[in-house]
Amino acid sequence: MVVFNASFSVVDSHTAGHPTRVIFSGIPRLDGRTVRERRDDFRNRFDDLRTALLHEPRGHAAMVGLVPVQSDVADYGAFFISSYVYLDMCGHGTIGFAKTLAFTGQIGPSTGNSFTLETPAGVVTVGLVWNESGALETVRLKNVPSYVGLEGLEVDVVDIGKVRTDIVYGGMWYALVDAAQLGLELAPDRASQLMLKGSAIKKATKEAISGMPLFAGAAAPSVLFYAADTPDSATHFLVLETNKYDRSPCGTGTSARLAHLLHTGALRPDQVYRARNIFGIPFEARLSETVKVGEREAAIVEIEGSAFITSAQTIFFEADDPLSKGFLSR
Repeated sequence: MVVFNASFSVVDSHTAGHPTRVIFSGIPRLDGRTVRERRDDFRNRFDDLRTALLHEPRGHAAMVGLVPVQSDVADYGAFFISSYVYLDMCGHGTIGFAKTLAFTGQIGPSTGNSFTLETPAGVVTVGLVWNESGALETVRLKNVPSYVGLEGLEVDVVDIGKVRTDIVYGGMWYALVDAAQLGLELAPDRASQLMLKGSAIKKATKEAISGMPLFAGAAAPSVLFYAADTPDSATHFLVLETNKYDRSPCGTGTSARLAHLLHTGALRPDQVYRARNIFGIPFEARLSETVKVGEREAAIVEIEGSAFITSAQTIFFEADDPLSKGFLSR
């Protein structure tokens, strides 16, 4: 007889290629008044579940998880877990969550064209576009404020040399790097090279901004390589770690990129920005409104994209499994 220690009900989807695993059951009760506090409680007491559910052999380095929790200020609450860090906000994951709610029948045309979601970064509005048959066609996420944090940072990177980057917030911090300055091609068969170079830039950037109050307590900025073919269209490749990149154009990263384009005047406020991943699948981004974050001008960016269900399953942990905590190989 097989003896199981635990089981978890999950639904997997992908948004422009990047996975979202929504974990519907098996998570212990979490303490806290807000989604951020409940996320922090999970991190403090149950971080082993993150690695168990996302790492091999039940997941992989690129897996992202979403844990639904109660919200007192929005229709839904959720926080995001990844193979390495906790995410305050995740655009592709939010789009995947909306698709999963539609797939499981929790939302539909009769429930309306939007819902609010409390995340650790704040409350976002999730717009829903239903097709004639009642299926969810696209999601229009109105993100938290995006703004430029640091312009014109130059870092010395091992085996690369000087790299210029701008650090921009879109729910997470991103180091924006023009791929052309390094002669890089953003293509599927260059993924390993891009991850190595991007992770080296990420390390140098982390060291350069260490001690700056603006970035205190935040995850190190991931490196968003972009290759623009026109001012309003570009390919994105987001490097997260030496063995992990965002398969999607990155929702929060696209928000950061649009905020930067607006800040520099490269785009007009009424223009739509199309960010493609290396497989040619786009997110569309547009300015919804402008706000202030402290003394900084910030943009509320709307990101539009689609997600697709890949599986609904129960993840089991046998009592004598020596790899129940999961593993990753770099």
